[in-house]
Amino acid sequence: MLLLIGQLTDPGLNGAGVLMSSAAAPANLDVLLDRMQQHYQATKSFSARFDETITHPGAAPMQRSGIIYYEKPGKLRWEFEGSQPETIVSDGKTIYDYDPALNQVVETPLAQAFRSDAAAAFLLGAGNVKRDFKAEALIAPNSSGLVYVALTPREGGQRIEAGIERKTYNIATLSIHDAMGNRTNLSFSNIELNRPLHASQFMFTPPDGADIVSSGGH
Repeated sequence: MLLLIGQLTDPGLNGAGVLMSSAAAPANLDVLLDRMQQHYQATKSFSARFDETITHPGAAPMQRSGIIYYEKPGKLRWEFEGSQPETIVSDGKTIYDYDPALNQVVETPLAQAFRSDAAAAFLLGAGNVKRDFKAEALIAPNSSGLVYVALTPREGGQRIEAGIERKTYNIATLSIHDAMGNRTNLSFSNIELNRPLHASQFMFTPPDGADIVSSGGH
């Protein structure tokens, strides 16, 4: 979900097969990727509401919602609400993951917090869609008005399926799944781009009495 922090009016992008197979498909996919890259580069900050559904094989889905704030380079805040609250904050150097139920904070250096360099690059504002990912255009599963693309990190990692708004190039949905059959689905709404965000939103002070766990060489 961190890897395309930001992202059709072109008719040629609408008729994708499961993997675009027409003669014009590669060019159309290139157009989409170029527009996504332009959008990403123009996005300096954003905020949005999100809904998250996590599914594990043989288990009931877990659903959460909340709000996300992002500012280049590398600043992030996820606020998960409801019965299982959680706060994840990156100040550009360290990621703090606070679990109120455990009163525990896990601190991880930003450079060591990701399974792939591509994810870190996008958070830091240096990502490049074509350079960092293998892309496949997908058939739209419904009439939501989104264009769908699958992105697999070239260096290896989890496949991501993104639903992209045709007019704005905002990413409206993300689906991330692994080889074990686990899937995380995210949908975003009330997206606001490039509005000023307060520095305090990307600061984190552990609550009194919280257990501090350092990982990744802290």
